[in-house]
Amino acid sequence: MGANMGKNTSLLDALPSGQGTLHVVMLGLDSAGKTTALYRLKFDQYLNTVPTIGFNCEKVKGMIGKAKGINFLVWDVGGQEKLRPLWKSYTRCTDGIVFVLDSVDVERMEEAKMELIRTAKAPENSGVPILVLANKQDLPGAREPRELEKLLGLTELGSGGGHLWHVQPACAITGEGLQEGLEVLYEMILKRRKLAKMSKKKTR
Repeated sequence: MGANMGKNTSLLDALPSGQGTLHVVMLGLDSAGKTTALYRLKFDQYLNTVPTIGFNCEKVKGMIGKAKGINFLVWDVGGQEKLRPLWKSYTRCTDGIVFVLDSVDVERMEEAKMELIRTAKAPENSGVPILVLANKQDLPGAREPRELEKLLGLTELGSGGGHLWHVQPACAITGEGLQEGLEVLYEMILKRRKLAKMSKKKTR
């Protein structure tokens, strides 16, 4: 992977339009459903998982819309508190961040918000598109995307932080919403690339 990176450049810059593999990091609090989502995307079936100590990494393929046929190298990083300082090692030079959220766990929503904002505001993640995967939508009490936008303070990221973001309702166990989320993330990555090209032209 390192060979493709060049000198601190994102995979984004090296990609011909629509080809190559996109580097995506999957973050979120422990028990949010990150690993379940990863393996549902990879194998299109439910796998019983254990808490991630360290990371899992799989190549998954977009199956619908504009993302169809696009390869995503997804790093699923452990979400336990002691592991969170390691997140920044994985987000460096990433093309997109998927933040998996337990839509039912209202008690930890503030903690999730804090970690999401901290990740988004890290200088190395400036402008990186963020897909919030609002997981566990099949459970009673799951918060809707619009409410989650407010609870997580996402509007601040768009206005001041320059991040493209989207909240995608999902259920990792059934796979509902996962491919739709990948497609939106892919579109945000393309949009960011286009904006970067335009700003480069302006500065010349």
